[in-house]
Amino acid sequence: MTRMQRIVAKGSVAVITGAAKGIGAAVATDLAARGLRLALFDRDETALAALAGRLGTDVLTVTGDVAQRADCERLHAAVAERFGTPRLLINNAGLMRRPGPWASPEEWREVLDVNFISTLRLQHLFVPDMIAGEQPGAIVNLGSKEGITTPPGQAAYSVAKAGIKVLTEQLEHELRNATQGRVSAHLLVPGYTYTPMNFPDAKPGDRKPEAPWSAEQMVDYFMARLLNGDFYILCLDNEVTPAMDAKRIRWAAEDMIRNRPALSRWHPDYKEDFAQWMKS
Repeated sequence: MTRMQRIVAKGSVAVITGAAKGIGAAVATDLAARGLRLALFDRDETALAALAGRLGTDVLTVTGDVAQRADCERLHAAVAERFGTPRLLINNAGLMRRPGPWASPEEWREVLDVNFISTLRLQHLFVPDMIAGEQPGAIVNLGSKEGITTPPGQAAYSVAKAGIKVLTEQLEHELRNATQGRVSAHLLVPGYTYTPMNFPDAKPGDRKPEAPWSAEQMVDYFMARLLNGDFYILCLDNEVTPAMDAKRIRWAAEDMIRNRPALSRWHPDYKEDFAQWMKS
């Protein structure tokens, strides 16, 4: 049995934030089917309770807001009291808002608190326990392709998710040195996924559009890659292939190397060059 198989194993404990719907609920459903015990955290108490009732495993639900320090501390205390130290921490909670680059810091605050600071805070609370223990463990942080290629239009979200990428890379490096790989970090980067965050107006029973993957498809792909021990887990969708992701990421990285204009992929002078790059 590999180290990751020992983590994602019957009886192990997983903590999932933003667990009530979307990707968080799909991850919880997958892990419950594998026999893990779960601590689920979300601010939607009704949806959280409904999910817990469907899972058929040992579930602790904690209602709270990841942007609130006291709520995160209450989650940590509740998990310690009920389960001890978790094997798996999945920082999934997210929020989509669109303040621009010269919007006020106050408009940015909630986006940064939910999408970045909450992950840092939960690492601060749980990772020392995981390091001090003797069991293997893993932390999965939810990134975004918007934090890698940083397309225009969602500056605050892109900044937060770029921060998650760097934070998780730093975490993995430090854990590798501190635990010789017993505890690891992983960056989950979904593709276009049919979730309440991406489709806030969708109603139960609505047909999923063709382009996005379902949350369940995304989680199937994620779990296979996690069990393989991958650090970067870039997921696909029905329109984007691994080759397309690789070309877009390489183009973005080469803006600095080639001294092109910022975000040249969306610059009118580079429209044809980028189109040819994607075709080549």
